[in-house]
Amino acid sequence: MSDSATNPSADFSSEELEALETFKTATANIRGELGKVIVGQEEVIDQLLIAIFSRGHCLLEGVPGLAKTLMVSTLAKSLRLDFNRIQFTPDLMPSDITGTEVIQEDKSSGAREFKFLNGPIFANIVLADEINRTPPKTQAALLESMQERQVTIGMTRHTLPNPFFVLATQNPIEQEGTYTLPEAQQDRFMFKVFVDYPSYAEEYKVAATTTSADVASVDEVLSGEDIEKIQGLVRRVPVPPHVIHYALRLVRATRVTESEGVPDFVHDLLSWGAGPRAVQYLLLGAKAKAVMSGRSHATVADVRSIAHPVLRHRIITTFNAESNGITSDKVVDKLIEEVPEKHEDDQVAPELASAFSAA
Repeated sequence: MSDSATNPSADFSSEELEALETFKTATANIRGELGKVIVGQEEVIDQLLIAIFSRGHCLLEGVPGLAKTLMVSTLAKSLRLDFNRIQFTPDLMPSDITGTEVIQEDKSSGAREFKFLNGPIFANIVLADEINRTPPKTQAALLESMQERQVTIGMTRHTLPNPFFVLATQNPIEQEGTYTLPEAQQDRFMFKVFVDYPSYAEEYKVAATTTSADVASVDEVLSGEDIEKIQGLVRRVPVPPHVIHYALRLVRATRVTESEGVPDFVHDLLSWGAGPRAVQYLLLGAKAKAVMSGRSHATVADVRSIAHPVLRHRIITTFNAESNGITSDKVVDKLIEEVPEKHEDDQVAPELASAFSAA
């Protein structure tokens, strides 16, 4: 049996193991910098960081006044990256996001030619503020950017800077003047994060600090190069086969069209399940969580900890579920209870089996 079969850390070089500790410290420092401005919301901040380190995008939902925009802008200040904010409004056009071609005249020759002017999407971190206040036509302008990390205008492709993240905020759909995000748009987001009301003690601190003359300054912790290194390290983190199987079973259990492995309650509560992208994000998020904790391998517990933000916007509840007050989060709770960590039918590809211990 190889060293990696008994110790997943054997797949890492000494430099990478040292980098794990460095990035663990950096993650703690980012939390500390955000804590200067944002009171509480530790879980939300961690989910934002997991999305960034996984090369994913994040959608934050909450009622007005919960510091969603402030949280994203403060995070951008702690990272040495270009940051643009786009305020989504009903009259916003796709070209207001991606950019447009204009005719310019060459002063020396007098010839006219088209020149592309970059839109605000050309930044490392893009805050799509109140994304559901603009119609679906304009929301769709983000689809190619989020998936392909490029913008196509006419016949020309324009590559977006690297790293690139879209961090969007939205108010609940029931709020006045909002549009439901199309399923294809929601699926582009790795996480959908709920931002809840603060506790009494947290709200007391918010009230005390935001009404004083003191203004906290946020220091930069990581550069774009650092983030790319973390993203590369996340991809290198090994995932034991039983963890991959668990993520697969969890996602496939949401699909009412599957013939096996679907709990009976799913047919009653869900009309549509999650696609393959959910499995990818569960595993990438588990890897990023491991790196942020200084660990060299992902676990089932890591997958469970991010199941809600990965799945809640990828499953659609039935009318029966909604009429009984059963939300997508409650369905995910039921799935976590039902889906076993290991199953006797799990098969491991021979080329992967040697990389992990049987445990």
